[in-house]
Amino acid sequence: MEALVILGMFGPTEIIIIVLIVVLLFGGRKIPELMKGIGQGMKEFKKATKDEPKKENNKPEAELDK
Repeated sequence: MEALVILGMFGPTEIIIIVLIVVLLFGGRKIPELMKGIGQGMKEFKKATKDEPKKENNKPEAELDK
């Protein structure tokens, strides 16, 4: 259990190492494209989660009584 807690703590050195590895793997030009894709995916997910409760509230009362 303690090993999981220790793995979850990233210091500045670990973050720098991870960023350097990502830059080496994907190259500097691909990173903005990857971040854009991640941002669009998060935006779509938030939109979908906000739209879902609205659709449930628009059900006819006959369905809600069941």
